Amino acid sequence: MQIKTSLSLFALAMVTATSAWAQHEPDTTLQFGIVPQQSALKLAQNWIPMLHYLSEKTGYTLRFRTAPNIPEFEKRVGEARYDIAYMNPYHYTVFGQTPGYRAFAKQQDKRIKGLMVVRKDSPITALQELSGKALAFPAPAAFAASVLPRSQLAQQGIRFDAHYVSSHDSVYRSVAKGLFTAGGGIQRTLGNVDPQIRAQLKVLWTTEGYTPHAFAARPGLDSVMVQKLQQAMLNMAQDSAAQPLLKALNFKGLVVAHHEDWDDVRQLHVEERLGRLIGQ
Repeated sequence: MQIKTSLSLFALAMVTATSAWAQHEPDTTLQFGIVPQQSALKLAQNWIPMLHYLSEKTGYTLRFRTAPNIPEFEKRVGEARYDIAYMNPYHYTVFGQTPGYRAFAKQQDKRIKGLMVVRKDSPITALQELSGKALAFPAPAAFAASVLPRSQLAQQGIRFDAHYVSSHDSVYRSVAKGLFTAGGGIQRTLGNVDPQIRAQLKVLWTTEGYTPHAFAARPGLDSVMVQKLQQAMLNMAQDSAAQPLLKALNFKGLVVAHHEDWDDVRQLHVEERLGRLIGQ
C-alpha cells in the first residue's frame, strides 16, 4: 500500500512538473499576416513557399494568414491578431502607434509607387479627363493604390465617384471589363495579375516613390524570435535556393527596417487631407 501511494505521489509530481514546464515552453508558432492586395489563393501561392523556407531556417512554424478584404485586415492588425504583419506604408504609420507594431524588415531597393490604369483602348490620356468618372480602388486605406491617387485627384480639383472593390486584382479586372473608367494599383500587383487581364490595361499615371511595405512584429513578441526571423529574411538574397521565392514576390531581397523609415509617409499627413481612413 505504501509503495502504491509513493508511486501515485511520484506520478502526480511528474505530471505537475511536466505541466508547469509546458506552460513556460515558448510558443514557436507565428501567425504571419499578409495584406490582401490580391486573392487569398494568389497570395497563398506566392507567400507560402517563402514561409516554409523561413520555417526551415528559423525552426519556427510560420502560418500564412490574410483576410477577405483590406478593411478586415486592418481590423485584425488593430487587434494585434497577427504576430508578424506585412502591411502597407500608411497602415504602418497607424498601427506603429496603436497597437504598437514595430518594423524590422522591408523590401530591398524599392520605393513604392501608386498608379492609375485604364483600358488599353481608352481615349483618356490625362488625370483631368477622369472628372466625373467612376473609379475603382482596393480600399480607402490602400496607400499607393488608393490614398496617393485620390490625394492627387483632390489636389487637382478633380471630382470623381470612388468605388472600393476589396483587392488590387479586383480593380484590374473591373477596369478591364469596362465596369469603371480607371482604377488604382501598384506596379508589383499589376505585374502579378493574370496576363490576359494585364494585356487589356495601360498605365495612365504614376505617383512619386515612398518607403515600401513594412514587415512588422506585434508588441510583446519575443525579440529573439524577431531577430532570428529578420536574419533569415536578410540572408535570402544570398541563398540560391531562395531566389525563386523572392522572384515570385517581385522582391530583389530584404533589408533591415527602422520605425523612422516611414517618416516620408507621416509627413504627407494623409488623415488631414482625406479624413480618417482606417475603419471606413
